[in-house]
Order: sequence, then C-alpha cells, then structure tokens
Amino acid sequence: MTLLHTPLFEAARAAGGRMVPFAGWEMAVQFAGLVAEHTAVRSHCGVFDISHMGVLGLRGDGVKDALQGLVPTDLFRIGPGEACYTVLLNEAGGIRDDLIVYDRGWRQGAKGEAASHELVLVINAACADTDTAWICSQLEPAGIAIDDRKGDGVLLALQGPEAQVRLEALCGESLSGLPRFGHRELELAGATAFVGRTGYTGEDGFELLLPAQAGLNLWSQLLEEGVTPCGLGARDTLRLEAAMHLYGSEMDASTTPLEVGLGWLVHLEMPKPFIGRAVLERQSAEGVERRLVGLELQGRAIARHGYPVLHNGAVVGEVTSGSWSPSLGKAIALASVPVAAAKLGTELAVEVRGKAEPATVVKRPFYRR
Repeated sequence: MTLLHTPLFEAARAAGGRMVPFAGWEMAVQFAGLVAEHTAVRSHCGVFDISHMGVLGLRGDGVKDALQGLVPTDLFRIGPGEACYTVLLNEAGGIRDDLIVYDRGWRQGAKGEAASHELVLVINAACADTDTAWICSQLEPAGIAIDDRKGDGVLLALQGPEAQVRLEALCGESLSGLPRFGHRELELAGATAFVGRTGYTGEDGFELLLPAQAGLNLWSQLLEEGVTPCGLGARDTLRLEAAMHLYGSEMDASTTPLEVGLGWLVHLEMPKPFIGRAVLERQSAEGVERRLVGLELQGRAIARHGYPVLHNGAVVGEVTSGSWSPSLGKAIALASVPVAAAKLGTELAVEVRGKAEPATVVKRPFYRR
C-alpha cells in the first residue's frame, strides 16, 4: 500500500520527525521526544500537522436540517461563527465517526453563485473516504452540495497556554473575543485561513486550515519562533489525559454514545428524527450494560489497548486506551466495564503481561487546566 503524504511531509522530516504509517498516511510520531513535546504543549505551545484529517464543505438552503438527520446533537443550538462536537450514527445507534460541525452561516457562492448556508465538517483520517461517500449518499439527494474543503491544503493545530499570544502576533489581531469552538477567517502567512478555537489536547488552542504554500510558510515561521513541533505520540498522551475519545478505541460502529460516556451529545428532547434514534431512546429508558471509565494504575505498569480488566479476579472488560501520563506521573487508562464495576472508587485490576496490576476507577478527565 502506498502511503499518502501531507504537504508538510518533507518539512516534518527536516525538523527531525520520525515518520510512521498512520491511517494510510506517513506521519511524524515524534520529533525531539514524546515527553518533551507533551510538556511543551502543557506549559507553552506546540504545533501539530493534522493535514491527514478530512474537511468537507456542505452547502444548501436546508443544510442544517439535512445533516440533523445523521447526528443526535441538536445542530440548531449553534449559530454562525459557532461549532459543536458530535457523532455520525448508524441504524443500530453505533458511532460511524466523531466530527466537529462549524456553522459558517450564509456565504456567497463562488463565481457569482447565489448565497447559501454553509457548514464545515472536520472528520477523522481513517474514516474520511467512507464518511464522505456516506454523507454524499444521504445529503446529495436532498440538494446539498458537498466538496472537499481541504484539497491539497494544510491543517495545523496550534495548542497550549501560549497559543493565543502566538497567533495574535502572527495575524495582528486580538483573539480574546473568540470563544472556545468559535471560528473566523484570519490573514496568516499571506493567505486567508479558516481558524477554529478547537483542539484535541485539553489545552487552549486553534486549528488552522490554509493553502499548501501558506501552511508550509506558517509551519516554518512557528518553528523559527520557538514553537515546538509535535507528533502523533504526544497528541495521543495529551488527549488521553483530557479523556478525549479516539475513534476505533473508545468508540466504533458497535458502540452507542450512551455506552461510551458521550450521552451529553444525545439530545432526545429535540423533536426531530435522526438515524439510530429509536435505539438511543430505548437505551435511555432501560439503561446500558457497559460504561467507559477512567482507571488509575497503582504501580508503574502501563495498560494498553485490548488488555483485560478484572473485577474480583474475573475478566469483565478491556482497556480502550492507556499510557503513562507525563503530566501526572502515573499510569492511566480508559476502559469499558459493566455498570456494576463503573462506580468511582471501585477497585479493579488490569492484566499486564500475565500479572494483575491494581487499578482504581477515577473521575475523568485525568487532567484539567
């Protein structure tokens, strides 16, 4: 299989990036080192190349009503300049993918086309092709125009407590009035960038979509000014400390939002149909059998994806994600367990290389600024 490369591939290698296969792409897993990159984002600022992610533009007079039929979150709770996190569902209530929906409001069309309501979706790299085909099959018959908004462009994540100051210095504008999940256009590196105050690290930060050359220029400028380049390794430990879900680990097509701690995305009070609604209504009324919990291991053993979770000596679940937490100095994990074993303070164990390592159910997220 030929791996895809983002426009920043050579620049990342030149910056010391160690490249690995990921979701069909060849991406940097680390630069100076995972812990150094993780610490830079928690303390200062780091930049990630996330150009492997998919970005779709949806246009049409009834675009929000049309997309509403695919997600359980009330999209009419956000307006122009705002965004929300949600999930695409299948008929069984399982999660096809998670995504962010940005409401761009009414926008003038290209080449003199009439203005129409526009949404922008950011979707996972591993699901980009299947998501796009499925969304097109569902929405194009309703007259919604769908395009690849990223094309050969660059998507960067500038994350950390210094992210706002760094970005303000680059664009010459104050961003103090841009709230979390707010978005706008800024002039950066000689081009117009689509900027959202979003991220996957548990820190303040921004995600920036730019044309390829402008993205390359911005990446170089950030590194020259001392911003730390960060890879997939630090991205994973940062999101785990913040207890953010990873598609294919905490959730997939066989798990519903209610089973994986995403019930806050399900707005059943909304009087509108959506795919999978009947299943979620039944689960809401009857309860679920399993829950996603946070675990703190007592020793230095690290729980990894797929490791068995034990309760009173019996296997009752499995780890979905686990790592050493650089910020907390301890091993942490997310795990799927029966409701009876999900109460805070419950003593469990994780089987690591044949040994039962003590673990305790703790509150999520593990880290909060």
